[in-house]
Amino acid sequence: MTGTAERGGALILTADLPPDLHAWATALRTAHFPPERNHLSAHVTLFHALPEPYHAEIDRLLKAQTKLEAPIPARLVGLMSLGGGTALKLESPDLMDLRRDVAERMFDLLTAQDRNTPRLHVTIQNKVSSTKAKALQAELDGTIAPGDFRFLSISLHRYLGGPWEKLATYRFRG
Repeated sequence: MTGTAERGGALILTADLPPDLHAWATALRTAHFPPERNHLSAHVTLFHALPEPYHAEIDRLLKAQTKLEAPIPARLVGLMSLGGGTALKLESPDLMDLRRDVAERMFDLLTAQDRNTPRLHVTIQNKVSSTKAKALQAELDGTIAPGDFRFLSISLHRYLGGPWEKLATYRFRG
């Protein structure tokens, strides 16, 4: 794939949490995210702004990447500070390998933000004062049990100025 990232529409790629972890993280997000900004359920963002004009190419790439891949092991590690927010910190070397493969194939299309290696996390609070974020982290400290899980799929979304429209889910079938 060649070209440059275009400012038109943006596509967002996420890794999908298993249902039980998704429901729990979404409940945390609902309880602690500023309601006027909370348009989404819990998610793990892999790419923030893939160019929508390349949707068909991105779709083909993601189908190929997930076709032979087995569900990807991951670990919930604990809490993570976002400065003005709080997240659940995750680790998954295999998911980072998959993301790196996609990034290499799409490098010329990526924004500066998406060229950087992300810290895997689920945001449960954002765009609050650091004092409020630290208070939530203190409240939740010791209540987040580390644990292993598997990502079963990834999903592609269209950004709609706040909410997202889910376009496709790509299940790991290996």
